[in-house]
Amino acid sequence: MDKTLSRDGTSIAYRRRGDGPPVVLVGGALGTAADEEPLAALLAPRFTVVTYDRRGRGSSGDSGPYAVRREIEDLAAVAARAGGRVSLFGMLSGGALALEAHAAGLPVDLLAVYEPPYTPGPAGRPDASRHTALLHRLLAAGDRAGAVALHLARTGVPEATVARMRRAPLWRGLEAVAHTLAYDEALLGDGAVPVGRFASLTARTLVVTGGFSTPQAHETTLALAAAVPRARHRTLTGQTSELAPHVIAPVLEDFFARDSFLRTAS
Repeated sequence: MDKTLSRDGTSIAYRRRGDGPPVVLVGGALGTAADEEPLAALLAPRFTVVTYDRRGRGSSGDSGPYAVRREIEDLAAVAARAGGRVSLFGMLSGGALALEAHAAGLPVDLLAVYEPPYTPGPAGRPDASRHTALLHRLLAAGDRAGAVALHLARTGVPEATVARMRRAPLWRGLEAVAHTLAYDEALLGDGAVPVGRFASLTARTLVVTGGFSTPQAHETTLALAAAVPRARHRTLTGQTSELAPHVIAPVLEDFFARDSFLRTAS
């Protein structure tokens, strides 16, 4: 992977492939650039696709202390390597980061997000502060496995499935990036959709959810689409939070290619 420096000097690892309008993929909680490779390969024939390890993950550095603005600066540094003005696709918490980056002034042509983990309603998550405090206690005690299990339980993964995951080879990779769960907590705050902040977004935006996702995910994405001025909502039949790359790829290809043409022609 190549490297670029964020504003605070942190090294951010990225990979660029393909040829065409630049698209940056922003991964979700516990993910690395490697998790975005299948989708990147599907999009690369039509776009210059950039994947990257978010701060504290994979081959990227992790200068502290953490602040959301630093993750936004990381994404801006990657976007500059991609060609400056880019389109973004963010998965889960990566979608929240993409939205926050554009709200903070990152030039974005087109923005697509899949189920950013907000909570419907202005109050957000009633237990957000308690959950965050518990997560920080686990991480401070060095209990990375406990932190991962806490996150998985919070996102609805059954206890029996978590137990099987603990015995699988992938668990070690999840523990390696467990500390970044605190970064996602900071990014999401109380969990409420930041309606006032997102009212300033100017990019054409596609907000996507899965047809088999939870009712809360559907309600949240509808609320998010309503909060973003130039957004539209789409539901993908048969999909859950475990989104299949071959299902989302043609949706993104159509959105990024067609909307790019309309924007250029207008």
